This record gives sequence, C-alpha cells and structure tokens, in this order.
Amino acid sequence: MRHFKSKYQLPIILIVFITGGLYSCINDTLKIAAQPTLSDYSVGEKWVWKYKGVTTEGEVRSEGEDTREVVIADGVLGMTMGNDTIPITDIVKPEESETPKYDWPLEVGKKWKYEKNWTSQDGTTGKQSQDVEVLSFKEETVAAGTFMAFTIEYKGTVSNSRGYNAQTDEVWWYAPELKNFIKMTQTQDDFLYKEELKHYSKPNN
Repeated sequence: MRHFKSKYQLPIILIVFITGGLYSCINDTLKIAAQPTLSDYSVGEKWVWKYKGVTTEGEVRSEGEDTREVVIADGVLGMTMGNDTIPITDIVKPEESETPKYDWPLEVGKKWKYEKNWTSQDGTTGKQSQDVEVLSFKEETVAAGTFMAFTIEYKGTVSNSRGYNAQTDEVWWYAPELKNFIKMTQTQDDFLYKEELKHYSKPNN
C-alpha cells in the first residue's frame, strides 16, 4: 500500500491490517466474523489490488498494483508483501491493544477507537486516531467479483512531528470469504486514495 507516502511521508498502512482480514466463519443472521487462523490460508492463494491516489486538482500521485500471495518460505507458511514475506502466524496473531485496527469479532453496529503511533523512514513520528464503526454487511461488487462484505468506517485525525495535522477518513470493505479487504477509500485534506481488488484466486477453486 502506498498511502500518501510521496507527499506526507506517512507510514505505509500494511494490509497485515488489512491482510488480517476476515474469515468465512460467519453467522449470516447475526453478521459476526471471527479473526482467521493459520489453517484458513492455502499455499498459492493470491490477491491483486489496483490503487490510485489523486489530488482534488486531478494530479495523480500514485498508481499501480499491489499483490499478496501465500507461499512456503524456509518451511514456514507466509504471505508475500512487496520484497518481504510475513509469516502467517504474525498476521493472525491477536493484536494486544485497547485501540486495535480490528476489534474481533466483527459485527454490524460495533464501535471502537483506533489509535496508532508510528515512525516513518525519515524519522518523522506521528499519530493516527480514529473512531470506528461497522456499518453494514451486504453484497459488494468490485473488479474481482461480487462478495458479501463488511463496510467499516474510520473517521479521525492524523498528525506528525513536523506540524502536519489533518482529518483522515477511511472506508474499508472486507469480505470474510477472502479473509481480506476488497475495496478501500482514504481521504486526507486534498488527497484521495483508492484501492480495489481486481483478482483473487485460490488453489482448487
């Protein structure tokens, strides 16, 4: 993911976040999804997103594709992320935080606070603070197909040690069947960033 990196030097919001998505262990009536486990992933499983970041004046700041794939690396099940491979055990490890990215299990109507402190590659420190709400669980269509997905809204602020402070609003659409998000939008001042899943494949599927 390349959220605002070129302009604001904010940290990349990894889809470990995001890749820690939702699993298909879900009750359709109660609309509840549990965090995925190691056994839910298959070697060869692959996600491809297209992304684009544009200013309100129409200037394209970032555009391209992101790919994640489940592989075996040094005998361990992992997921490729750029030039790195993250062990799946790290992705599915419960987050020990009172203000987590995801407050499992997820269900429609659930609310919580998300806060994260970060340091960018140039040493800039910052904080992201957002109020989160799960708005719905329904069919959503993207380039990769149509899936049942949760709509999760994040609304708050982001600031850094260089004096930058802005409203940052995000919406994520997560599909339990895919254990991942299928679409997201992120607005920060005069910049709009979007991602959409264009391809998903799973062995023997």
